[in-house]
Formats: sequence, structure tokens, C-alpha cells
Amino acid sequence: MKFTYTAEKSDGEVYKGVGEAADRFELYGIVRQEGGKIISLEESGGNNWRSMAYWNAKISRVSEYEKILFSRNLGAMLGAGLTLSRALAVIERQTKNPKMSLVISQISSDVRRGETLHAALAKFPGVFSKLFIAMVRAGEEGGDLSSSLSVTSDQMERMYELKKKIRGALIYPCIILIAIFGIGILMMTEVVPTLAQTFKEMDADLPSSTKFVIGISDFLVQYTFLAIGGIVGIAVLLYVIAHTPWGKRGSDFFFLHVPLIGVMVREVNAARTSRTLASLLSSGVDVITSLDIVGEVVQNSYFRQVVKDASVAIGAGQPLSAAFMRREDLYPAFVGEMMAVGEETGQVAEMLKRLAIFYEGEVDRKTKDMSTIIEPFLMLIIGGAVGFFAVSMISPIYSLSENI
Repeated sequence: MKFTYTAEKSDGEVYKGVGEAADRFELYGIVRQEGGKIISLEESGGNNWRSMAYWNAKISRVSEYEKILFSRNLGAMLGAGLTLSRALAVIERQTKNPKMSLVISQISSDVRRGETLHAALAKFPGVFSKLFIAMVRAGEEGGDLSSSLSVTSDQMERMYELKKKIRGALIYPCIILIAIFGIGILMMTEVVPTLAQTFKEMDADLPSSTKFVIGISDFLVQYTFLAIGGIVGIAVLLYVIAHTPWGKRGSDFFFLHVPLIGVMVREVNAARTSRTLASLLSSGVDVITSLDIVGEVVQNSYFRQVVKDASVAIGAGQPLSAAFMRREDLYPAFVGEMMAVGEETGQVAEMLKRLAIFYEGEVDRKTKDMSTIIEPFLMLIIGGAVGFFAVSMISPIYSLSENI
């Protein structure tokens, strides 16, 4: 059975915990051995599928922002002199997310039993990334967990902001395309059938483009559910293909070679690689482990291969910059050059931080300009679609009026 309890240590510190035991009497003994005394106790519904707490913890997810807050707040509390167990207890009480609250409760319980924080975090790979765990481990081993958590929160926040900027830049074109699609469906199902009926009654000689538009309209009207199923099926098929190894490779290649987007992909990956590697190296993580973690942080498979090659090159005694200089078609030449300067001066982490700041600034500037750049292309697409529809449906009307 699983229990949620509130206990008090011999020094008066009150804390909450989650424990498993055959019954409450066994749990009393376990807490006593840990040096505590149970104040209140209740059976936890975390494993009971009939309870609301179970489904809240299952359905809810831990957002990136909540992880940033966890890292920042924990680092601040430790820096202020609180013990790790007490800091975790405070954060648990403040957390609104039921899943995060349960995770922190279990981490807190493991820490009180004598486990290291990074080992407790490693039990939740779906919540905490390898990067997060490695940074915490480096902080524990270096005796400066507070600073390590502060660096981690800063790293995560910058990556989070980068994602937000890119998504924000894509919102406008996505809304426009969805609106065009919706209006097109409305025209096909409401306007075109009326015009088609008029053409049929007047026995008009229709051009091929008009027949094409009417054919699509008839299909949408007569086989509505089949059309919806086909659209959903295509979307699901594309999603499944995109998540296969060869599909992911193909989509990575496509985005790398799309005009304008390809440059941003290179700069985003350069910023992400530099920022992550700088944070890990400055925290004392060894180069090979750092590169392995960076390989998981970088999403594009082509860039991930460069990072793997760099790890192999380091193992063979080559400098870190060598692998990046060989792939200037992916990573900008500036990346390899700055790494080489860092290696020569013994300031690799500092040079990587400067690289990250530079490319984050470049991505920020490009995302702000993206709407302005994309707008003319959207206007061309909209104009082309409207023009085709107008010519297809209005030209037969002019022909009829001339015959009359």
C-alpha cells in the first residue's frame, strides 16, 4: 500500500512524504528508523485507478516552464541555506501540477532515505532529461549544487525562449493557411453546388478548370465523411512516417534545404549545441559525456551525427573543433573557428557561451522578420487560389451572358 504522510524530525523540521508499506504500522516503523515521527497519515490514491488523484497524475503533464521553475527555486533555496529535503518539501507545497507534485514527493522521500538528488531524478526520465540529471550530478560532485541548478535553469530558460520565438513566428502563416482551407471548403460545399446547378440547367459548355472545381465540390458534398476520413488518414499517415527513422531523416533533409528556413535550422542547432555544451563543460562534466548529452538535445539527425563524430574524434585524440570544421555545410564556419580559439586559449566553455549568445540573437532577429518575409509568399498563394477559382467559375457565366 502507498501512504502520504506528514512527519516531524527530531530537530522540529516538518516534512511530507510518500511511502510504501504493508500497512500503516509498518510505515510508522520505517519513518522512525529514518529519525522522524508521523504526525498525520492517509492512504494515497496515487495507485488507485478509481481515484481522481490517479487520473490527474496520469493525464497531466509537466511543462518545460514548470521544470525551469523547479530548478530555479530549488537552486535559490539551497543558496539561501535551506536543506535539500526542506527545499523539496516547500516546492512540493507550492506546485499546482498534480503530476509534478507527486514526482517531487517521491524525490523528496528518496533524498531523505539517503539517495543523491541526481539518482532520485533519474527515476523519472520522462520528466527530467539527461542534461538536467548530468548538471545536477556535476553540482553534487563539485559541492556547488545551488550554482549548478542556477546554470541549469538559465540553460533551460534560454532554450525554452528560443522555442517560443520560433513557434510564435509560425503562428501567423499557420492561421492564414487554416483560414484559406476553411473558406475553400465552405465555397466548395455551399457556393459551387449552386453555380453548378445553374450551369447544368442552362446546358453550358464548361472549360476543364470549371469541371475540375465542380468535380471536387460534388465529391465533398456526396462523400463528406469519406473526405473527412481521407484528410484525417493522410494526416495520421504523415505523422507516422515523420516519426520513423527514414521519415525523420527525410523531413530533416527537407527543412535543411528550404530557402530561408534552412538558414534558421542551422543557426538554431548551432545555438542549441553551443549553449548545452557550454553549460555542461562549465559545470565540470567531461567532454565525452557532454557530447553524448548534446546528441540527445539536438533534434535534427544530420547535426546529431556531427556531434557523434566529434565524440569519436575526441576519443581518438583530435580537438573538439575538428569535427565541426569538417561539416561547415551544417554548422556555420564561425562555430568551428570559435571552438578552435577556445581550445588554444583554454576557454572552450566561455567561447561556446559567446557563440550561443550570438546565434540566439540571430535567430531572434530572423523570427521577428519571418512574418514580413513570409507575407508576400502567402499573398501569392492566396492570389493564385482566388484567381483560379474566379476564372473557373466566372468565365462560364460570361460565356452564357454573351450567348443570351
